[in-house]
Amino acid sequence: MKWLVVSLLSAIALAVLGTTPPRSAPANMPAEDFSAARAMTDVERIARAPHPSGSAEHAALRGYLMQRLGALGLTVRTQEGQFPDDARAALNRLGRTEAEHIPLTNVLGLLRGTEPNLPAVALMAHYDSVWGSPAAADDGAGVASILETLRALSLDGGRRRDVLVIFTDGEEAGLNGARMFFAQAQEARRIGAIVNLEARGGGGTTNLFQTSASNGDVARLWARTAPHPAGTSLATFIYSVLPNDTDLTVALPQGYPAWNFAFIGRPGLYHSPMATAANLDRGSLQQMGEQTLGLARALVQAPELPRRAPDIVFFDVFGLFVVHYAPGWGWAMLTVAFVGYGALAIRRLDLSDMTGGVARILALAVLAGGLLWGLNMISGAAGAVNYYDRLAAIPRLQFVAFCASVAMAVMVAGRRPVSISGEVGMVLPVWIAAAVFQAFAPTAAYVLTVPLLLGGAVALMRVLLPENAARLAAAIVAALVTGYALVLGFALMQAVGPTLPMVCLLPLLMAVPVLVPLRKPLAPGTMRATAGVLLILALGVALWVRWDAPAASVPAYEQARSLGVKG
Repeated sequence: MKWLVVSLLSAIALAVLGTTPPRSAPANMPAEDFSAARAMTDVERIARAPHPSGSAEHAALRGYLMQRLGALGLTVRTQEGQFPDDARAALNRLGRTEAEHIPLTNVLGLLRGTEPNLPAVALMAHYDSVWGSPAAADDGAGVASILETLRALSLDGGRRRDVLVIFTDGEEAGLNGARMFFAQAQEARRIGAIVNLEARGGGGTTNLFQTSASNGDVARLWARTAPHPAGTSLATFIYSVLPNDTDLTVALPQGYPAWNFAFIGRPGLYHSPMATAANLDRGSLQQMGEQTLGLARALVQAPELPRRAPDIVFFDVFGLFVVHYAPGWGWAMLTVAFVGYGALAIRRLDLSDMTGGVARILALAVLAGGLLWGLNMISGAAGAVNYYDRLAAIPRLQFVAFCASVAMAVMVAGRRPVSISGEVGMVLPVWIAAAVFQAFAPTAAYVLTVPLLLGGAVALMRVLLPENAARLAAAIVAALVTGYALVLGFALMQAVGPTLPMVCLLPLLMAVPVLVPLRKPLAPGTMRATAGVLLILALGVALWVRWDAPAASVPAYEQARSLGVKG
């Protein structure tokens, strides 16, 4: 049992590491480095007041941005247009105005390189806000990150490529500025690679959540240049099937190599009147800027830009480094897992126990999935909901999902001893699910194939090595896999938890098979008491979410409904 406790404590520490952005760099950092403290000067100006498109504050901010770009040595111009009728009507309704025309104005800047004939590197963010929000994060953080990146780049001697800055207007009202730029601007034809910055919330890790298609070279370059990387090919796969849009959505059909970064922590601050500079997570800004500067610096000096290459599997390991490999290696991982668990099972093969293990893990999936769905309904997910209020409730919903998942794991896996055949039986459905995942979504399947690889290696050690050595290896693998499962569950709940908390089944099925070999069966009374307390806590918090007053951070509901923003 001591190994289980050590593994769980280590997993929690790793999960905290993997979900915490780096520290904000102070203003006295070396000039060539990114400093969130320096960037905050721009955030404070950008977020001094709401600045929706067409407003006087928006025009004043545009003037400030043009002055800042000019002071950094860029050639600056605006691209002028008009909002289409539907977007103009929405902006008039929110602003209680009756303007017949609302100007649509992109701000464009060009930092010259030594070889202007080479395709340029574009950095893009939108400078409009939703009505009523100062938008320190969405997208003040993106704009400020680009300005601080430009400051650092301007100090680099011998920059080869031009850097094009695109501050788009009208993103919040339907990506209008991006549509105008990529349809009409001459500069669009000069772009060779593009980095877009976004936010949905007020903090948390800044993740690479979207790339251009055929992203092998694109992902590898990011992996080499990010000081504190955060991003996964699972996230890019999930985002590809969601109906969400950002300005990069308009650019991707052009075929540019592309990276899209965003943070989605502190979700209650999304489009909120409380999205002020004071409430912005400086660490998130630091991580966004570091990754942007690292990429931009590499791209500006590159003799050749990334080309289309087969998609790869990639994921950061607790923000420390990136693992990446060709998707086909997933099949090799499954083979190792099959051999390892097979060798372990053959030692004491008992088909009855193996069948019981299969039934046990299937019961865990069904019961946990049903419980997560039921608690979500109790929390108020059924019927008409306020989208922003549900976002504000995500931390509590994460707690509900965690308690429910652990309670079911205790009830199903904490009972009488599981034989070796029973352990292998619990792994078998997970192995089959991983094989299906590998066949249909190979860049996302690592969340199951890697834990199975590690678990299979430990199973083989249990056959070949002394018990103490094998148990130490099992504890290390359990800590690593469970820590990553906690990080994954945390991220999935932030992304889709208010509507689909059943995604927590994925990290649950990752962790349980590697923890079972370390556990000692609980006494029936202890097991029931532990699970009961967790379920009472989950139910209590779910009811709290349901009966709680709308969060203070929630913007006007009519605003959200009128804009219908996806990005």
